[in-house]
Parts: sequence; structure tokens; C-alpha cells
Amino acid sequence: MKAVFAIGTSLLVAASGLLAIGPDQKTWDAVAGKAAKFLKGSQEAGGGWSTAQSPGVTGVALTGLLKSNQVTVKDPTAEKALKYIESLVNREKKHIAGNDPKVQLQNYVTSINVMALVAANQADKYAGIIGDAVEFLKKLQWDEEEGKGPASDYYGGAGYDSKSRPDLSNTQKFIDALKDAGVPPSDPHLKKALVFVSRCQNIKGETNDQAWAKLINDGSFIYTAATGGVTKVVDQPLADGSLPGYGSMTYAGIKSLIYCGVSKDDERVKKAFQWIQNNYTVDKNPGMPEARSQWGMFYYFNTMAKCLDALGLDYVVDAKGQKHDWRKDITEALAKRQHADGSFSNVANWMESDPNLVTGYALLALSYCKPKN
Repeated sequence: MKAVFAIGTSLLVAASGLLAIGPDQKTWDAVAGKAAKFLKGSQEAGGGWSTAQSPGVTGVALTGLLKSNQVTVKDPTAEKALKYIESLVNREKKHIAGNDPKVQLQNYVTSINVMALVAANQADKYAGIIGDAVEFLKKLQWDEEEGKGPASDYYGGAGYDSKSRPDLSNTQKFIDALKDAGVPPSDPHLKKALVFVSRCQNIKGETNDQAWAKLINDGSFIYTAATGGVTKVVDQPLADGSLPGYGSMTYAGIKSLIYCGVSKDDERVKKAFQWIQNNYTVDKNPGMPEARSQWGMFYYFNTMAKCLDALGLDYVVDAKGQKHDWRKDITEALAKRQHADGSFSNVANWMESDPNLVTGYALLALSYCKPKN
């Protein structure tokens, strides 16, 4: 009987292990807690973070703190941050980027701050501001009002402002903000955004009419389809005109497709996810050359986690058949990168030398990596 009991106990332990998804709770708590402690200590007297660098860093930091449940809206840190964001509301122009912002910041910063106000979950207080901001963002989208019809490679995309070339990074934030604000996939602006997102993919088919798309045809996404196509993997197209995709944009592309109402069974999603399976990693931004492999790593962690959550996946099975608990992998990768004071930092590219910004990114990623038991 003792032997039977021992075997039964082992089976129960094994079964419970199978049910445990994500990182060890203590590990997650430690990484998130230390990150939150750092941000609480680095907050400026006016309530923001790195405000001299960009009015958008505060939205990233606050959203990370709220979504990871490290603060509530009643916490003094959140209260001060919300007051700072409120000070950025432009009542005349309806954006959330300040009274006299750099034009190039209006889309990105407004989108980020919309997400922060939605995360605060105070509809009675912020519904009007969010609604105005959404209408402002819609006007920035490249479409017929800017003289760009469906045949244009600008069509449906969003840039840093209404005159900047659209790109997938800005467009994914635009889509994120509209989704968080409750805009349904049937909205005409998200339908237009879907056209642009689809054109940023290396895929041969009716969803992408760009000449370069069929050359690699691996499902990956590039930075922008506009102006003939641009990727951050190389400074110029390869000799045959092809444009290699990379990790952060491929996760952004999949997530944007899903948020725009595309089925997980759609060929665009399946082809892009196959690229993810072939390039699964938490050690670098895959697809980038070695010299650029660490560019945008914390943006990558956040986008990766948000995308896999949107897909409803607990595991990613890579091309070799290895099963990866992505929540655990991301949390442990962040734990290894965390500094003693709880902050994170990265190489200077794409503003990731700013510890406030990347610590906010880390908390955003962790908000999707909570243990599931």
C-alpha cells in the first residue's frame, strides 16, 4: 500500500506541475516589486518620469505599475502621475501631449497616455478625455483626408503625427490605444489600419501587394511598408530588394492583426507565428544582426508578452519541438537583467538607456506574465 501511495503522490505532483503555468510566484513578485520600488523612488516632484526626455515616459511607467498591480489609483505615486498626465490634456486640440508639444510626439504620446487613463479605470473622470483623444488619433491616420487612397503604401498607417511617414511601431500603439478605449474591430479606422499592417508583412498573397513582400515570404514583419519599405535589420534593402523582418515588429504585427479582428486561423497570423516558432528567444531581438541584437529588447519583451497573451497561448512550441513557457522565460530573463536598485537599462538605441522607460516596459511585460495556477 505504501508503494501505491508513493506512486499516486508522484502522479499528483506531476499533474500539479503540469497545471502550474508561468514563473515561480516568488520570482515574479521579487522582480515586479523591486521595479515598482525603483519607479516610486525616481518619480519627479511633478508626478512624471523623465519628463525632460518625453512626456510619454510617464504613461508607460504608470500603465506598467497599474497593470502589474504594484499600485492602485489611490496610491500617492499613481495620484501624482495621473495629475501630471491630466496636465498634458490639450483641451483645444484634444490630444494628451501637452500645450505646446513637439508635433512628432502627438500620436505616440497620446496613444500611451490613453492607455494609462484606461488602466486607471476611472471612466467617470476620464471618459471624455479618452473619447476626445481617440477622435484626435483617428484624424492622424493616413487616409483619403491626406490624399492617400487604398493604393498608397501610406494608407491606414499612423506616424508620429499627421505628416510623418507611417510605421508599424506607431501604428501598433495607435491600434492598442483604440482597442483599450473600446473601439471595435469593425470601426473603419481599424479596418484601414489592417491594410497598412498587412502590407508590413513578408508574405506573398492578396493582403500585400508590395513587390518586396514575396521575396522572403517568411511571414515576418518589417518597420514600415511606406516609401517602398524600411526595416531596422539593415539600413538598405538587400541586393535583391528584400527586407528582412525582426522579432519586435513581428510580435507587433501579429498582435495588431488580432486586435483588428483577424482570426488566429488566418494565413497571415499562422505564417507570422511560424516565424516566431523558428526564432523563439528571450535573449535577443531575433532577426537583427548581432551588432543590433539588443536594440529595443524591453520593447520586445513587452510586445512579445502582449502578443502571446492576445493569442491565448500558454506555451510556444518552437521549430525543434521544444515547449516554452513564455511567461516563465520572460520573467526569468528580466530577473537576470534587473539591477540591484530594481531598475533596468539597455543600450541607448530607441531611448532604452532611460531606466524609467525600460523599467516601465518591464512591468508592462510582467503584467502579462503573472503565474497561472
